[in-house]
Amino acid sequence: MADNNQKIPFRYDIVGSFLRPESLKIARAAYADGAISKADLTEIEDQAILELIKKQKAAGLHAVTDGEFRRRWWHLDFIAGLNGITVFDFQTSAFGITTEAQGTYVSGPLSFPGTHPFLEHFRFTQKHASPALAKQTIPGPNMIFLDSLILSKQYNEMPIYDSLDSFKHDLIKTYQDAIQAFYDAGCRYLQLDDTSWGGLFDDRFRELIKNNGLDADQLLNDFQEVTEKSLANKPADLAVTFHFCKGNFQSHWLYNGSYEKIAKNLFSIDAFDGFFLEYDDDRSGSFEPLKELKNQRVVLGLVTTKNGQLEDSAAMIKRIKEASQFVPLNQICLSPQCGFASTHEGNHLSEADQWEKINLVKTIAETVWQDA
Repeated sequence: MADNNQKIPFRYDIVGSFLRPESLKIARAAYADGAISKADLTEIEDQAILELIKKQKAAGLHAVTDGEFRRRWWHLDFIAGLNGITVFDFQTSAFGITTEAQGTYVSGPLSFPGTHPFLEHFRFTQKHASPALAKQTIPGPNMIFLDSLILSKQYNEMPIYDSLDSFKHDLIKTYQDAIQAFYDAGCRYLQLDDTSWGGLFDDRFRELIKNNGLDADQLLNDFQEVTEKSLANKPADLAVTFHFCKGNFQSHWLYNGSYEKIAKNLFSIDAFDGFFLEYDDDRSGSFEPLKELKNQRVVLGLVTTKNGQLEDSAAMIKRIKEASQFVPLNQICLSPQCGFASTHEGNHLSEADQWEKINLVKTIAETVWQDA
């Protein structure tokens, strides 16, 4: 395992979430039924995370996460912990399957509480990560902008803010405070997971945005502004990356379309050290939008987490070389296309499949780059 002075994102890296062990799923169900206490659940989570960290280190990862083992959803648990957010239950078929889900809407002035539980979650991971780096993942600000305000029936029926500008002001301040709080807790590798940008190039979602009285092309500028200003006070020694996929709910996806429409705005956000982008199937489109990249690294998500079929390493190396036609090879890294369990249920593959894919990513990276 290389030291943490290597550049972030690493040549071989991970998005963040891992399949939950069965013991943790059983414990979470028991807690929901009132059979065990919150303290009991936390102890079981702690032990599962400690075991996961050991496995990540054994796999040679330079950065480790808690696997998002304390979360029900990759994004909602963090957003629910903010001031001014209300959670609700609903049924969805947006991912091609009908299932129970949860959503959020803005119900009051937004702010970041200093007691947000994710801060303590990070401290636990960091305590046990060494010699690897503890990586923290949180949803990006535009997840709230799109889902909890623009497309929210509840918010549009009872708006809190008198203008988008006043909302953006509070959203930006909320994320500035969150980023500083994680930094003060010791975080030096933070990732913003933000699938909302997919709504700006997917035709169906562009129509939904239009039906709510807004223009998706203008929102592209708003999304860039919100993200840039959220990162404006980022400490110099804090690495921040961006992760995007087109949805990954129990191996099902949400958005269609090419990166072409968002590439210029997204890659212009200089405060990001790198971009994790999904490139595991034809829906990802070509590598050509990568020509808009500036000096940051791009982490190609060539290895899918949607199924257990192991990719051919020669084919993956060929695709990396294809990408290098548009961005220098020295700026390219490799990772799985997304996390392995964006939700508690996880994707349709086994734990053995999961670790084989991580090993494949490492092996390919070490073949392609001398500094891996």
